[in-house]
Amino acid sequence: MSRYRGPRLRVVRRLGDLPGLTRKSARRAYPPGQHGQNRKKRSEYAVRLEEKQKLRFNYGLTEKQLLRYVRKARRVTGSTGQVLLQMLEMRLDNTVFRMGMAPTIPAARQLVNHGHVAINGRVVNIASYQCRPGEELSVRNREQSRKLVEANLQYPGLANTPSHLEFDKNKMVGKINGIIEREWVALQINELLVVEYYSRQA
Repeated sequence: MSRYRGPRLRVVRRLGDLPGLTRKSARRAYPPGQHGQNRKKRSEYAVRLEEKQKLRFNYGLTEKQLLRYVRKARRVTGSTGQVLLQMLEMRLDNTVFRMGMAPTIPAARQLVNHGHVAINGRVVNIASYQCRPGEELSVRNREQSRKLVEANLQYPGLANTPSHLEFDKNKMVGKINGIIEREWVALQINELLVVEYYSRQA
């Protein structure tokens, strides 16, 4: 089983707020389980692991996929952590989510997989597709597709659209103007710890 299909609030209680995974917020502020309230001091490894898990669960990736992204980010010049975040943010499912067309990333993935989204007029049903600046993202000109997105647009997952994206709600057409900047990443994460976690494997 590749994707996580278990209780999402359990993950949110353990790792903190994950805007891409769920819109719900946990009522209890401590981790789940019998010993959630009296957790002892965590090791350095545990802190790094937690940051990595945040990234994984928020973007809905498998361990193998995340490792592949880290290896790709290593080969690009610049800060590995920042490049990694940019790659994940430019995924098609995340772009659909950030434009407000879906309430969460799993919901955005479903929209993409079911062929409701087109890029430059061509239907793309691969959630991990890397969006590039200058591309135009639109909802398929079908009644079913438009109704789905219209319903989602009334309750978007995040209130603000990032500066690198623009979306016309009337035409249901979005445009990617550039690469996302670090301050627009909605997830509270220290990406350097993720890179450190993978330093032995990547």
